[in-house]
Amino acid sequence: MEFADFFLQFLLLMDMTVRLSVVLILACLAGLYSERAGIFDIGLEGKMLIAAFFSAAGAYETGNAWLGVLAGIAASMVFSLIHGLASITYRGNQLISGVALNFLASGLTIVIGAAWYQKGGQTPTLSGGARFEEITLPFAELFGQVPILGPIYEDVISGHKPIVYIAFLIVPLTWWLLFRTRFGLRLRAVGENPASVDTAGISVVRTRYAAVMIAGVLCGVAGAYLATSQAASFGREMTAGRGFIALAALIFAKWRPFYALGATLLFGLLEAISNLYPSINVFDLITIPVQFTQALPYILTVVILAGFVGKAIPPKAGGEPYVKER
Repeated sequence: MEFADFFLQFLLLMDMTVRLSVVLILACLAGLYSERAGIFDIGLEGKMLIAAFFSAAGAYETGNAWLGVLAGIAASMVFSLIHGLASITYRGNQLISGVALNFLASGLTIVIGAAWYQKGGQTPTLSGGARFEEITLPFAELFGQVPILGPIYEDVISGHKPIVYIAFLIVPLTWWLLFRTRFGLRLRAVGENPASVDTAGISVVRTRYAAVMIAGVLCGVAGAYLATSQAASFGREMTAGRGFIALAALIFAKWRPFYALGATLLFGLLEAISNLYPSINVFDLITIPVQFTQALPYILTVVILAGFVGKAIPPKAGGEPYVKER
């Protein structure tokens, strides 16, 4: 393969990696906020799924993609509120609450979608202003003439939907918020030692609710990206396990924002490889079947959960309801 062809394939692979990583980045950061505050959130999948449906429905009905995003965020936040009530207010099992939300979202999206649009749970195809268009960054065409770096800027960095850039900007914002602000300090402290935080006069319940609702916003944006940017409608079970992959990436990243970015990009790379190269020929000796390449992200999920769960140390108060001492 000539260098020009190899470089073109590299650009295509990196571009697809970025696009496929966005949902995982947002979901992983959502889990990071929630779990840093001591609330395990298995329901990321369900919140993204309900957000994807309502964002597609909202964008279709209004003809405005941004209004669709707001509808998706609102739906996700309702699910986050349910999770907060179950796990914070009523001190229920956080894992069971999250699983219940996943089942609820799976059923609701099909039932409501069939009732509204009679398309077997799907929504009509989005077009025009109901779907986001790519953004061309300044001087992309001019810099594109520069060897090596120019095409990377023009084809990999430029030309994405608005939510792509929002997702990557949220990573440093999350780092700053968690490690450079008073709110972030309190949130992390609530996940480590809520009794000490309560003794200092800070509301554990309010802080945990804030974290859960932030997670709801991020899951809402992730679901909206699936329906209004990556695809042009809502499809049944379109999240395809990405919420669970995001949780695995969060463990791999040890609950740190920039590590989470790297982990989700790795998962996005594997998914991009499976999409671009369904069958890989290794030195004309063996052909790796399409089923294996498509399973790569899920195989990595299992490997991470098996190999890193014991090594990655979660917040000490994670998964434990807080009962105020009297």
